[in-house]
Amino acid sequence: MLEVRTILGWRKSFFIELCNDLELKYGLERSRVTIIEKVGIFVYALAKGASNRDLGERFQRSGETISRSFHEVLEIITGRSNGFKGFARDMIKPTDHTFQSIPSHILHDERYMPYFKDCIGCIDGTHIVACVPEADQMRYRGRKTLTSFNVMATCDFDMCFTFISAGWEGSAHDSRIFLHAINTPSLNFPKLPEGKYYLVDKGYPDRRGYLVPYFKTRYHQNQFENVGPNNAKEVFNRAHSSLRSCIERSFGVLKKRWKILNAMPQFSVQTQIDIVIAAFALHNYIRKNAQDDDLFNIVAQHPDYVPLDELPDVFDDDINHGSYRETYLEMKNIRNNIASQLWMMH
Repeated sequence: MLEVRTILGWRKSFFIELCNDLELKYGLERSRVTIIEKVGIFVYALAKGASNRDLGERFQRSGETISRSFHEVLEIITGRSNGFKGFARDMIKPTDHTFQSIPSHILHDERYMPYFKDCIGCIDGTHIVACVPEADQMRYRGRKTLTSFNVMATCDFDMCFTFISAGWEGSAHDSRIFLHAINTPSLNFPKLPEGKYYLVDKGYPDRRGYLVPYFKTRYHQNQFENVGPNNAKEVFNRAHSSLRSCIERSFGVLKKRWKILNAMPQFSVQTQIDIVIAAFALHNYIRKNAQDDDLFNIVAQHPDYVPLDELPDVFDDDINHGSYRETYLEMKNIRNNIASQLWMMH
């Protein structure tokens, strides 16, 4: 397992801690294959996108043993055998369900405080490669040519995911996934306290609790490199983009670490969805328990870095928002007030 830890850049103590948690807290069972080896097989598969054959050669185990070990760990992480009450559910949730305190990322940054003091996180979608039968491929093709899952997530400003909706086809629109998530009680979407809100891009409905940027206005950080903001709307969009980039960077770290998300093996669609959930859960576990993680440290040292494939399509005017575009004046007033304050300070 030394090689697995080296590839992932993990300390021995952290890897052992993960193994112990999966065994003692969540019930991963010992067998002829040790807990350490089972977890090693699983995280190596996610990190390298390795096939069953490659894993067999790497760990000197039969294909059957590799497959059984992989699926045992996957089942424990997703909690599939326990009503989805397990590791993933414990990892992917808000640290503070009341959202009463101002996030430190905002509190200690004059670019955002006090303007965004009521913001509790960000929402966005990302496409993760899916391996599906030819007959289903049209449904799974999104904006890009590859078949994919469209995964919606919320994250806090510590780069931890607080909710995910995985499994939607790549052709599903962000707003459809969003509305299903917030209107389906069984999914446990984090409830918004009065006056609090998420930052979202223009692919989401403009409604109470979700603050969108100004449309048809410069947005991305690189659009302001040569010419700064010229008005209140541009000042707001630049601040909105900078603060919301937290979720784009989080997606970037997730995909950089877990190569399997960029080249999904030929598992069943349900198993692929479970792998996505496991990757998000392990992302949070690492963030919360390995503060010296190399990938998170690199992103911390370059706060403006955003992976190119995670940039939102803020100038796509073909999106149909239905009746929401003009409905929630409350959020428009919040946006206009913040824009005015930022412009005065600018």
